[in-house]
Amino acid sequence: MKTKHWPDKTERQKRFGSVPPTPGNKPIHKEEMTDLQNMPHDFLFALDSVGICNVKHPLMIHSDLKPYEQTTVGTFSLTTSLEQRSKGINMSRLTEVLHEYHQAGFTLNFNNLQAFTADLAGRMEQSSAHVHVTFPWFFARHSPALNKIGLGHAEALIKVHFDQASGFTHEVGLTAAVTTLCPCSKEISEYSAHNQRGYVTMNAELYDPTVGSSDWKVTLLQAAESNASSILYPVLKRPDEKAVTEKAYENPRFVEDMVRLIAADLYEDETIKAFTVACRNEESIHQHDAIATLTYSKDRRP
Repeated sequence: MKTKHWPDKTERQKRFGSVPPTPGNKPIHKEEMTDLQNMPHDFLFALDSVGICNVKHPLMIHSDLKPYEQTTVGTFSLTTSLEQRSKGINMSRLTEVLHEYHQAGFTLNFNNLQAFTADLAGRMEQSSAHVHVTFPWFFARHSPALNKIGLGHAEALIKVHFDQASGFTHEVGLTAAVTTLCPCSKEISEYSAHNQRGYVTMNAELYDPTVGSSDWKVTLLQAAESNASSILYPVLKRPDEKAVTEKAYENPRFVEDMVRLIAADLYEDETIKAFTVACRNEESIHQHDAIATLTYSKDRRP
């Protein structure tokens, strides 16, 4: 086997376009560099929010369903307000604070999120801050007939807003997949009825989530699944499939039915101040999807 005589790495990179560093005369030490973001002036408008998004970071979460303690990946949006006299914020400080909390053992709960959000506002010397995080949540799910176990999942959301004048507001959300069977198809057909995958998205504003111990993720999941034609399972054997199929046939649901039934459950929950429920069915006999949305606030009751 012949040995090829290669040029060294520096020469190889040079042949492919690499050039030596350009000599310069600007400062290389932070304290000597110009800080454009901190130069005060009249910059025309204050900003509601400025910051970073699509920040992925590992998290610990608690669940009232097994597994009770989980490590997951959160996708963060971290923003603060910006006063009119400031040109910009120090965005790298946002991820610095996130990493500090991670090193201290960042479990995603409302007490920690409130402290984190207020800390962001203080570190950035701004009057408000907003943290938005989504993450996959897993839960044990047993099949209906043979009790076979697997892990289901849903996409969860938490928003915490801090304002020096008004304090904290909290919003949570969950998107869960279910089965819906068409009532019209069942009514007009001699036998059978078409069904489809439905996606239920619930967003809820909470009164004070630091009070009480119930898991809001479980509350929203049960509201969606208990009102569907059937829930979804990670493991099903033939007796389970029979049970699922028959249950769906016994509980037909339009998207309109879904949002109204779920809204009734959320209305009855005393921790929830306002909510939005949306259902989207991936229609199995149409090329389009069916959608329905309902928004309600207990502060504006009819």
